[in-house]
Amino acid sequence: MDEIRFCELYTRLRRTMREKWDRDLPFGELLFDRWERARMLGFGEETSIYHNSYVYGSVKVGKHTWIGPFTLLDGGGGLTIGDFCSISAGVQIYTHDTVKWAVSGGKVPYEKSPVIIHDCCHIGALSVIARGVEIGPHSVVGAGSLVRRNVPPYTVVSGVPARTIGEVHVDPSGEVHLEL
Repeated sequence: MDEIRFCELYTRLRRTMREKWDRDLPFGELLFDRWERARMLGFGEETSIYHNSYVYGSVKVGKHTWIGPFTLLDGGGGLTIGDFCSISAGVQIYTHDTVKWAVSGGKVPYEKSPVIIHDCCHIGALSVIARGVEIGPHSVVGAGSLVRRNVPPYTVVSGVPARTIGEVHVDPSGEVHLEL
């Protein structure tokens, strides 16, 4: 009997999601509200974070920011993400590393440095942001990039390691042009 109710609930949730958003999601994503989770974490208004994302330590996120599925936000060294940002699927942001700790046999502590992602940034899918990095406003990180150095405002970076490949231009009406 309970199995039947469970299956009925799952079917009803899937149908509602398809009708409202034209998508089909894993059961956990159907049960939990992304916006409610963001509010519970103290993130800004209209920000959402998927149920299957990991959040550690002190993570501050502004308003109208989308944090995609399968992301990892490590705030152990302090992580700030601004307003109107897109943190795409699979992005990992680290504020610590254990390289020297591991190589020294645990004699050296973890190294920690804050990460700041300013307003209006797009971080492409599967990118990794290393500790201590600051990404300037209106910047774009290409998918699959490893960002180990600061990114100036209005800059497009891509690659492993990430390098500048272009500029972002935003005109007064809000139209965006990427010069690559």
